[in-house]
Amino acid sequence: MIGQRDTVNGAHFAFTDRWGGVSAVPYEELNLGGAVGDDPAAVRANREAAAGSLGIDPGRVVWMNQVHGADVAVVDGPWGDRPVPEVDAIVTARPGLALAVLTADCVPVLLADPVAGVAGAAHAGRPGMVAGVVPAAVRAMMELGAEPSRIVARTGPAVCGRCYEVPDAMRAEVAAVEPAAHSETSWGTPAVDVSAGVHAQLERLGVCDRVQSPVCTLESRDHFSYRRDRTTGRLASYVWLD
Repeated sequence: MIGQRDTVNGAHFAFTDRWGGVSAVPYEELNLGGAVGDDPAAVRANREAAAGSLGIDPGRVVWMNQVHGADVAVVDGPWGDRPVPEVDAIVTARPGLALAVLTADCVPVLLADPVAGVAGAAHAGRPGMVAGVVPAAVRAMMELGAEPSRIVARTGPAVCGRCYEVPDAMRAEVAAVEPAAHSETSWGTPAVDVSAGVHAQLERLGVCDRVQSPVCTLESRDHFSYRRDRTTGRLASYVWLD
C-alpha cells in the first residue's frame, strides 16, 4: 500500500503503490483518484485505508483539482464544502495537515522545511514543470517563512526519461526552458525526463536535500501508468509535519 516512506526531523513523506485497496479492474487496487471513472465509494475506502496506514486522519488530507498549471494555493485546512480549486501545488504552515498529490506518470513533488514548519506538495507533469510549478511552490513556502537551504525535497514514482517518448519538436521546446529534461529513450528516440528537470529547478533554488524515487511508473506493474494503460488509477503522495 505504501511503497515508499521517509521521515526527516518531523517531516513525513509517503508514496503509495497500487496494491491493498478495493477498486476493481481496471483501477485495481488502491486507486486514490476521484476523477478517473472509478466507483466513488471505492475511492473513499481507499483514501481512508491509505491515510490509516500512515496514521493520519483522512479528514485532514488536502487534495487538489490538478490541471497541469503552475498556480499555488496556501491552505490551513481541508476544503470542506468549498469547491476544490484548480491548482497544481499547495503549501501550508499548519502542523498535522497532510498535503496530497495524485499521479500516474507525472512527478509528485513533496517539500518541507521542518524548522519553519512549512510543507508543500506539487504536481509536476511536463506542462507544469515547464510552467514552473515547482519554483512557484518553493516561493510560496518562502513567503510562509521557509528557507530553500532547509527544504527537504522528495520526488516519487514517475515515468522515467528513458521511457517518456515525445516528438523531437516537443523535446526541443521543453529543453529550451529546462535543459536538464532533454533525454532519449532506451530505444533511441526523443524523450523528456521530467524528474531530472524538477531536480535541476530545485538545485538552482538552493534546495540541496533531494531524493528521487528510482521507480519508473511505466516499467513498474506495481504502480499506475497512464501512458501504459490509459484507463487506470492514480497513486497518491503525502507530506505532513508533526
